[in-house]
Amino acid sequence: MLQNLYDKALTWSKHPHAVKYLCVLSFAESSFFPVPPDVMLAPMALSQPKKALHFALWTTIASVLGGLLGYAIGFFMFDSLVAWLQESHYWENYLRAKDWFADWGFWAVFIAGFSPIPYKVFTIAAGSLQMMLLPFLLASFVGRGLRFFLVAMLLAAGGKKLELKLRQYINSISWGIVILLGISYIIYNYI
Repeated sequence: MLQNLYDKALTWSKHPHAVKYLCVLSFAESSFFPVPPDVMLAPMALSQPKKALHFALWTTIASVLGGLLGYAIGFFMFDSLVAWLQESHYWENYLRAKDWFADWGFWAVFIAGFSPIPYKVFTIAAGSLQMMLLPFLLASFVGRGLRFFLVAMLLAAGGKKLELKLRQYINSISWGIVILLGISYIIYNYI
């Protein structure tokens, strides 16, 4: 089943509008959507290695523009979102982001942009805490760019050989990830 899904993802990654969909996903993820653009960028870079850097550039640009939307949400609408945010699972992340801004400012956005930490939380926090826009944009562009170019270059370097190996082991890899996520959830919530 997972091999079929993997094959479909590679087919979808060659769709004529795949770059547009990648940009929409990248934009949305930076301000409100929970799915990271890596899920589209990875198969696109893997299936079309010569275009990998092109895909990474578009992903970065769209992500930073989405980050601007997150910043604007925090800057202009934070007061009306506080009640919802406090009830959501993002509240603790927001408080953590606020503390990080107090200690590291620019570097907090950079780290959130590069790492799997929810970048959207930091874009909204940057706006709500009225971080200066130019450092925010610079940290976002460098952090997101490093992440997406690294993903694209690694997968493009693996090329067809990596694609075949992934297809061969996709079931084992997927179940391993599911098990790790389950263990992480248990540790985080119960230990």
